[in-house]
Amino acid sequence: MKNGAARFNLYLDQLEKLINDAAGQTDPAMWLYQNNARTPLFMLEGLAKLYSGIHNKKRFEKIKAHFKLMEDGLGAIDYYDGFARQFTADKEVASTITRSVQDKSHEKAQALDKLLAKKGWIGKKADRIQKIRKVLKNADWLGEKDEIKRIESFYRKSIDKINTFAQTYRTGFTDLETQVHELRRQLRWLSIYPQALQGCIQLTESPSSDSNTVKYQTPEIVNSPFNKLPAANGNGYILMLNRDYFFALSWMISELGKLKDEGLRLVVLNESGSGFEFDRTASSAILSKASDICNAYFAERNLDKLINGVSKNLK
Repeated sequence: MKNGAARFNLYLDQLEKLINDAAGQTDPAMWLYQNNARTPLFMLEGLAKLYSGIHNKKRFEKIKAHFKLMEDGLGAIDYYDGFARQFTADKEVASTITRSVQDKSHEKAQALDKLLAKKGWIGKKADRIQKIRKVLKNADWLGEKDEIKRIESFYRKSIDKINTFAQTYRTGFTDLETQVHELRRQLRWLSIYPQALQGCIQLTESPSSDSNTVKYQTPEIVNSPFNKLPAANGNGYILMLNRDYFFALSWMISELGKLKDEGLRLVVLNESGSGFEFDRTASSAILSKASDICNAYFAERNLDKLINGVSKNLK
């Protein structure tokens, strides 16, 4: 791939097909959610976030906002629908709570339907995709070598910001959403960029000599499809990441995700208005566990050892 335009277009083509198919549905937003439109949106948002950090900031920030708005809408549907599914299978959760959460999911879908029409994704005046393609066509794309060096710099700056954020809460987390969930979001982008960039980021093949990384290499992590990166193919220059520290990153994202879900389950039950009493002891235990694993992870400086540098692709 010569530049970022091809990367954007790959996922933009996927999204355009989904939107065209969704436009003929009774509930386009729910259809998009059920047909995994979040995946190309994550990739597009990640690309826009990255490219806004290496060139044409204003241009890419603008299209990132459009991708984020739709992805947030689908995320809101997923938030309530996911818990509704959990509660349906849990005999200890009253049916009234489940119905309340299901209703919330449908409310979020209706809100997104309106947004899709308002922002020109669907409807008679749908032109959002065309506008985004025009922005991409007129971007000042960089040469491969310059681009990969800037991607490395962006990656390092992202890691520095995450380290600073984590250091702020080294004495312990006190809020699930603005602290634990936010840290996980920032970490997750580090794993999304390699997927979105279609091969210009690769993992080292040989293991590191750091014994601290072994505990992160669980079967779930090692065999995760998210840790199988796109092949280098036509990319002339490659940013190499250390495989073991990438697995450690993936483990941390996974563990924080599990804790986040535990905490949000309590929040959703409390929101349901069905007499559930918020369990503050359980919430505190979740925050405490998140603090413990984060302090251990960042004390090992795993993120600082993630990047191996840029090399020319000889294959």
